[in-house]
Amino acid sequence: GGGLSDKDRQLFTYTNPAKVVRRWLGTASGASGKATSSDIGAAAAVLLDPEGSCHEGRTILMSVCESADGDTDMEIEADDAKDGEEIKEKGYLTVSSSREVEAWLLSLQVRILWKEEKYTDAMNLVQKGVNMVLAHLDIAAENMTSSLGVSISSLFPLLARLYRYRSLVADATKDPAMTASLRQEMVHAHNMACLRRDVDSQATLLNLMLRDLLMHSQIEQAHKLLSNATFPETASNNELCRYLYYSGRIQALRLEYTKAFSNLSQCLRKAPTNTGLGFRITAQRLLVVVQLLMGEIPERHVFFTKGMKTELAPYLAITQAVRRGDLAVFTKVVSEQAARLQQDETYTLISRLAHQVVKAGLRKLHVSYSRLSLQDVADRLGLPSATSAEFVVAKAVRDGVLDATIHHEEGYVQSHDLVDVYATKEPAEAFHRRIAYCLTTHNDAVRGMRYPPDAYKKQLEASRGNRRGKKSEDKSDEEKAQELEDELEEDY
Repeated sequence: GGGLSDKDRQLFTYTNPAKVVRRWLGTASGASGKATSSDIGAAAAVLLDPEGSCHEGRTILMSVCESADGDTDMEIEADDAKDGEEIKEKGYLTVSSSREVEAWLLSLQVRILWKEEKYTDAMNLVQKGVNMVLAHLDIAAENMTSSLGVSISSLFPLLARLYRYRSLVADATKDPAMTASLRQEMVHAHNMACLRRDVDSQATLLNLMLRDLLMHSQIEQAHKLLSNATFPETASNNELCRYLYYSGRIQALRLEYTKAFSNLSQCLRKAPTNTGLGFRITAQRLLVVVQLLMGEIPERHVFFTKGMKTELAPYLAITQAVRRGDLAVFTKVVSEQAARLQQDETYTLISRLAHQVVKAGLRKLHVSYSRLSLQDVADRLGLPSATSAEFVVAKAVRDGVLDATIHHEEGYVQSHDLVDVYATKEPAEAFHRRIAYCLTTHNDAVRGMRYPPDAYKKQLEASRGNRRGKKSEDKSDEEKAQELEDELEEDY
């Protein structure tokens, strides 16, 4: 916390500065999107002390502003001359608040350079910004007993923001050497974030490492990282949604469809509904494919959700082909949409659906006919020969998809009588899944209510010696009147 005052004096102290900074970043996102390099340079000139701890960031921001606009220097000098008396009266930002403002202005400038596709300048600036924030953290750690160390955690969300922009800029440059060097830096930064209990940087860096490994098709390394690293429970909801999406993607590629379905469903439930449409579309695509790989057919209303109808149209056609069990139609749709599916990074998973299409077709034939020749099975499913149909039916019988007997010599399949589904294990498994979901929801709710809200305020008041005054304020008017009457009776 802090404000415009003497640079060596701190006016306000927050019990949870990281939470205040997160809220500030959330509310300032709209205004920050309209900021220009001139605005950032002018703000740095007015708010940051040229002789304070943030003089380096002030100089860098003003130099970037000058390079972006030739008249910016003249404008800033004019503003400084015009408002010189006002700045002298108010002073610059305090030591604690100037660090946060410096990091925020650096992140805004990096965002502008990234959008303008000036990737080299953006990478140089974001690397300097990360180094400056880490230097502030080191200085604050050495002065934990003084006022400089009070708001050390307020820099954590801003540092995580810079880490994310650095990763985005590195991906845009498409330089393998830079990506490899950043991978080692992210591992070291994640270890340091765990040591200083930086929840924001932990969650952000873990998601960035998972994203980097997935982009380079290193699925086994991503799975090892996922199994060995622990995602912080108090991380922001946006980072949790990203983590659930990356986890579900890794598990789907490793044939762990049940876990992937659980994580992706939870990701969509927790994702914000008013923003992030692109993220929700990406997660919904993957969830549809995972459901098809599990042998389930997604609900029809999923494909007609507001804003998703056009994006999910190819997946609706694939779902209809899987539902009908028509292998020819499925192959035709996949071949027509191959470029789109590769762009969505779902082509590898959809290529596994051919077996599910065959299974769906076999189920329909099993229900319709009690006895069918293998040649007819091959013709209905679009298989090359009766021998291929026999192999497919044998695998379906072994997997429990069909309850039938293959007569090899006669060349036909004999279906058995349908068994009551409630006599099988399927209802118990479905019931178990529902109970597991309810227990997980209950445990999350209990964990969230374990500590009552504002409980820390009582401990803070007790440490300051204000509990007695607080108790007197909590008394009702009737109790105060009764105490006055008792005192008057004692006097007389």
